[in-house]
Amino acid sequence: MNQDNMFFSILKTDNSSKARTGVIQTDHGPVETPVFMPVGTGGTVKGVHQKELEEDVHAQIILGNTYHLYLRPGIDIIRKAGGIHRFINWNKPVLTDSGGYQVFSMTGNRKLKEEGAYFNSHIDGSKHLFTPEVIVDIQRQIGADFMMAFDECTPYPCEHREAKKSMELTHRWLGRGVEQFRKTGPLYGYEQFFIPIVQGSIYSDLRRESAERVSEYDLPANAIGGLSVGEPAEIMYSIIEDVTAILPCEKPRYLMGVGTPANLLEAIALGIDMFDCVCPRVTEGMA
Repeated sequence: MNQDNMFFSILKTDNSSKARTGVIQTDHGPVETPVFMPVGTGGTVKGVHQKELEEDVHAQIILGNTYHLYLRPGIDIIRKAGGIHRFINWNKPVLTDSGGYQVFSMTGNRKLKEEGAYFNSHIDGSKHLFTPEVIVDIQRQIGADFMMAFDECTPYPCEHREAKKSMELTHRWLGRGVEQFRKTGPLYGYEQFFIPIVQGSIYSDLRRESAERVSEYDLPANAIGGLSVGEPAEIMYSIIEDVTAILPCEKPRYLMGVGTPANLLEAIALGIDMFDCVCPRVTEGMA
């Protein structure tokens, strides 16, 4: 599948840091960066009406979660509605997390194997299997503009050998996910974009290796996952600096699950363009 229809234009750069402003083009409109994506886990941002989200919060893009949307309301319902945009009455871009973090957080309720992640629903206890291929297929049916690759997020702290094993699994899953993405197509008449995720815990050598591996796929944007999971902020910033030195500067960089206003400002200075977090924040002046 050709992803050249999305392009990222860098409008201005800062002389004293890696900060920049830019625009990502999608079929549901432009996204000005740096951008914070409000989290609409099940398709809605809790406590905020869609009208307020557009007119008062000025959100350009929202994030939904594949794990939660898959379990409830269910993919069949979303597909019958014509995709996530019609289901939630949102005409701007949507990004869906792959569900990797939710699987990571279900330590006592899931089992990771080479083929994927087995888990029990937190709603009714039913058994499910997420594979890289299944995650692509689910996100195709959801219809998000940006689809995340299925990955494993390691806890903090963890040993180097554990982080390396997890990173290598994430890389193998990425290869399978890219193959499935390229074998399939969008279902609702607009382009979708597949985003890989850099992992490697707090270890600089692993993070650099992962960033190099992810960059080889030449996908339209790149993400950094597995941070803001308990590690000190200074370690997080150091890892971001290592990774952004490798990820191509001409493509958007997405720091997943971050964060506080201080986190955002530091990460923007290190070259990050996209953020999401369950923490609410004031959006004025950030887009």
